[in-house]
Amino acid sequence: MKKLLKTLPLLLLLIAVTSCSSVRVAADYDKNTNFNDYKTFAFFKTGIDKAEISDLDKRRILRAIETELLAKGFTKSKNPDLLVSIFTKSKQRVDVYNNAWGFGGWGWGGFGPWGWGWNQQPIVSTTTEGVLYVDLIDAKKKELVWQGMGTGYLTKNMDKKIERIKEFVAKIMEKYPPGAQQ
Repeated sequence: MKKLLKTLPLLLLLIAVTSCSSVRVAADYDKNTNFNDYKTFAFFKTGIDKAEISDLDKRRILRAIETELLAKGFTKSKNPDLLVSIFTKSKQRVDVYNNAWGFGGWGWGGFGPWGWGWNQQPIVSTTTEGVLYVDLIDAKKKELVWQGMGTGYLTKNMDKKIERIKEFVAKIMEKYPPGAQQ
């Protein structure tokens, strides 16, 4: 029992640290595709124009994708092997915390001396969770061959937003090519 009490805080800390991943990613791909055949890329304007985000954020995302693909040895081309497209979704999340403990009056209905005790004030917070899809399309076949998806919370702070976009894209592109060491 003593051993459990000693290891429990470490276990809880480990769970807390690993569960707080800032961007959750997943990828899906065509298992019949030889990804070694792809060496060049271009952006698929038609698909990108449909993304419902600001043009500034589109450019930030595309620059981040370009940086990641160039780092993987790809070359940007007017006659590409792969077309790159993006798609986004977002949803507002509202959290209401009502644990009834906090600073307030002691006693029934808030009457009595002030201090820590019963408090009926809920705490409400809103956050925006966004999803970024990165689609890689075989340019000759016009077929989707790989799709990466990143989900995480967004920020309105400009400096943090740019870093957040880079983080989203980098985490997603870690999954490409399928089967690569990560």
